[in-house]
Amino acid sequence: THELGHRPRGPTTRRGGTLTAFDDVKELAGHLPEVTESTSYGTPSLKVRGKSFCRMWGEREYERYGVFDTEVLVVFCDVDEKLLLIAMSEGALFTTPHYDGHGSVLIRLKDIARDDLVEHLEESYLLKAPPSLRGGLGPR
Repeated sequence: THELGHRPRGPTTRRGGTLTAFDDVKELAGHLPEVTESTSYGTPSLKVRGKSFCRMWGEREYERYGVFDTEVLVVFCDVDEKLLLIAMSEGALFTTPHYDGHGSVLIRLKDIARDDLVEHLEESYLLKAPPSLRGGLGPR
């Protein structure tokens, strides 16, 4: 396992069932086959067979976009569903100009429900996992 690095914002405890730490993300992805902890762009990430399917934002991203009240996780999604996912998330998902046209969303960990985060992690995993590993999660 690799060092998790800085957690730039606030406490890393759960409040009212919300998630605020990469440790929670790792725990929630623990049921997915062949997941390893790594780094991507210098930030903590989870990979499946060497392909990143989620990563934490880096210090510069928080400063660049003025997000100081939550940790942010990047996950992959179907680019055609991205805007709908954001609209339906009640503020838990967002994007920035850097991710325009890209199949990924940003998750405000303090604002997302545990079950919703698991769903986003699984969808991101399925987009990156090889076909031989996808069947283990059942139909989606």
